[in-house]
Amino acid sequence: MSQLAIRGVARTFDAVHRGTPTIALQPTTLEVATNDFITILGPSGCGKSTLLRIVAGLDTPTAGDVLLDGQTVSAPGADRGMVFQSYTLFPWLTVRENIGFGLREKRLPAAQQAETVRRFIAEVGLNGFESHYPKQLSGGMQQRVALARALANDPKILLLDEPFGALDNQTRALMQELLLSIWELHKKTVLFVTHDVDEAIFIANRCVVFSARPGRIKTELAIDLPYPRHYTLKTTPRFSELKARVTEDIRAETLKTAQMEH
Repeated sequence: MSQLAIRGVARTFDAVHRGTPTIALQPTTLEVATNDFITILGPSGCGKSTLLRIVAGLDTPTAGDVLLDGQTVSAPGADRGMVFQSYTLFPWLTVRENIGFGLREKRLPAAQQAETVRRFIAEVGLNGFESHYPKQLSGGMQQRVALARALANDPKILLLDEPFGALDNQTRALMQELLLSIWELHKKTVLFVTHDVDEAIFIANRCVVFSARPGRIKTELAIDLPYPRHYTLKTTPRFSELKARVTEDIRAETLKTAQMEH
């Protein structure tokens, strides 16, 4: 039984100044089970983020439906937590206040809010930074706050749009391990858009590769690597095999994109 069903979802953007409409996403179907961790890869402009925004309820499909536990998705909701690449924290709120934002909106009892915020501050390793403001934090720490804020609302699904794209390699690797540990602990369902092949294979149990625009699912690959995963996994022969296969798929589609632009 799929928790999230993406059924024939397509998106066309209207023409600007009487030009031709842009087909961002061809009809796309994907069944996502509870506790799936699916990474979505593809060349720039292939519709990855468009699909994620439709699942989040931030955009409306031109055709098709998104169902979450059998209910049609038509607007944003607390059952989906979104983390973007850009740090979308409120600059005037502290770490504690940012993480507790959704809980205040739900008007939960103050003691419950405080306990939930305390727990997630500890989980993402921000003890001692509760009273800091976003401008006082590094990029990696800001994304820890964004992740904790999304998780504090206890969503059914986490939607992550290149959340570690702006981080340096070392911080990015640590954030991947942190996210995996949280996923194993909370048994969330995750859709994760990335450009990084190593990242896509290291964290996912399934990897979906999109074609060049107009995007569609070209390849769906089960990542048959055991959990829990340690960073040394990236040096194993099986990891290298999976990386070679995905890299070849991405390369072929990126070349198509380059040819279309010339």
